[in-house]
Amino acid sequence: MFGLFGSKNDNKKQACDLPFLCWQCEMSAPGGCGAHGESKGVCGKTATKARLQDLMTYGLRGLSAYREHARELIEKFGDETEWKTLLEIDDVTSETLYFTLTNVNFNFDEHIGQLMKVGNAGVKVMDLLSDLHTKALGIPAPVEVTQNKAEGKGILVSGHNLDMLEKLLQRIEERGLSDKINVYTHSEMLPAHGYPHLKKYKNLKGNIGKAWYDQTDIFSKWNGTCVVNTNCIVPPEKSKKVQNYVDRLYTYKIVGIEGAKKIENDNFDPLIDHTLELPDITGFESDEKIATGHHYKTVLEAYGAKVLDAIKAGKLKRVWVIAGCDAPGRKRDYFRELALAVPKDHIIITSSCGKFRFNDVDFGTVPGTDIPRYIDLGQCNDSNGAVHIALAVANALGVEDVNDLPVSIALMWMEQKAIIILLALLSLGIKDIWIGPNAPQFANEDIVNFLVQNFNLGVISGDIHKDFGKELAG
Repeated sequence: MFGLFGSKNDNKKQACDLPFLCWQCEMSAPGGCGAHGESKGVCGKTATKARLQDLMTYGLRGLSAYREHARELIEKFGDETEWKTLLEIDDVTSETLYFTLTNVNFNFDEHIGQLMKVGNAGVKVMDLLSDLHTKALGIPAPVEVTQNKAEGKGILVSGHNLDMLEKLLQRIEERGLSDKINVYTHSEMLPAHGYPHLKKYKNLKGNIGKAWYDQTDIFSKWNGTCVVNTNCIVPPEKSKKVQNYVDRLYTYKIVGIEGAKKIENDNFDPLIDHTLELPDITGFESDEKIATGHHYKTVLEAYGAKVLDAIKAGKLKRVWVIAGCDAPGRKRDYFRELALAVPKDHIIITSSCGKFRFNDVDFGTVPGTDIPRYIDLGQCNDSNGAVHIALAVANALGVEDVNDLPVSIALMWMEQKAIIILLALLSLGIKDIWIGPNAPQFANEDIVNFLVQNFNLGVISGDIHKDFGKELAG
C-alpha cells in the first residue's frame, strides 16, 4: 500500500488495495462504492471518512465486550454513579452508530472527534469494570500459580468472564464436590488467581496453557471438560483438532460453535455432571510456575512510594509497557525478545494474553530494591492500570505531561478489544506508542499520517534495536 504499512504481496492485488468498500445504502454503486477503485462514494463520502467510520465500529465492538461484563456485575454490585457511567457509555455507542449512517457527516475533524469520544468511553468502561471486579472479588494480590500441572477430575475455563468463574465455583461448592472437581484457568482467565474472593475456593488450582490460540492443542490433551466464556474460540472450520474435544466443550452466553454444549441460564449442573463422568486428568505434570495478581491498585499501594524513591535515587530508570492481544506467528516473538532485552534497572508492565510470550521468565527485582521487574496488571480490560500508575507517578514527581515520563510502549494487537484500548490511550493524549506486528489494513495513508503527526504512532519494524535502540541502551 504505502511506506509505513508495506505490502504483503506486491504481485497479488489485496482487498485492502481498494480505497474503500461501502454498500450500506441503496445508492451504492454496483458491487459497492469503491469496488472499482473509486475514491469517493455516490453519497460523497471519501475513502478516508469511510475507513474512519469502520474504525469507529471496530472500537465499539471492543467497547461492547467490556460493557457486557460490567453490566453483569453492576446488577449485583453497582451504585447510582456506576449506573450513570454505564448509561454514558451506551449513549456514546448509539451516537457513534448514528454517526455512521448514510449522509450524516462528511467532516474529517468531527470524525476524529467522534473517535476520541469512543476512546473516552473506552477509558470509562475499563475503569468501571476494574472497580466492579475489585468490589465483587476483592483487590488482587501477587501470587505464583502452577502452570501445566493438573490432577483429578477437571474443568478448564478459558476467556475473560470472572463472574461466570465464580458462579461455577460456587455451584461446585454447593453440591459438596470441591474435593472431587478441580477448576483450572486458561489464557485470559489467569488473573483470576489473584482475586481474594476466588482464591478462597480450594479447588481453583492453577493455569493450563498460554494464549487463546493454543486451545486446540491444550483442549485436545485435556481429559476433562472445557469452557469458553468469551472470545476467542476456534471453530471446527479452522482446525480439525476441535473434533477431538467438541463433545466435552461448553460455551457461555454469546460464545458458540457447532457441536459444543451451551450453558443455559447459569445452570452449571450438566457441565459438573459431565466432568464427573470423565477420567482423571493426565499428562499435565509440569513444575513450572508463573506470576499474576499485580492489579494497579495493588501496585500503587504496595510499591507506589518505593517506585518514586527508586526513580529519584536513579535505581529505576524506565518503565516499559509490553502488552496486548496475542495471535499465532513468529513475528510476535519480537515482544519476547524486547522483554528479555530490557535493562535490569527498568520494569515491565503487562496485561492481556500477550504476556504469555514472556511470562515464563523470572525477571527478578530492580537492583537495590524489592520492586518486581515484571508486573502483570491482569486481563486486557485491566490495561487502564498502566495509565493510572503513570498518572500517579507523574503527579508525585510534578510532571505535567505524562508523555514526558521515561515510558516506552509496545503493544501487540489482534482484534477489536485491542482497538478500543488504543483509542482509549489516544483519547488521553498518550503518544509514542508502537503497535504490531502488522499495521491495521483498515487504515489508509491519510489516517496514518494523522496518527503519526498527532500521536507519533509507529508500527514495529521487527528489529527491537531499530525501534527502541536508545531506550534499550539505558
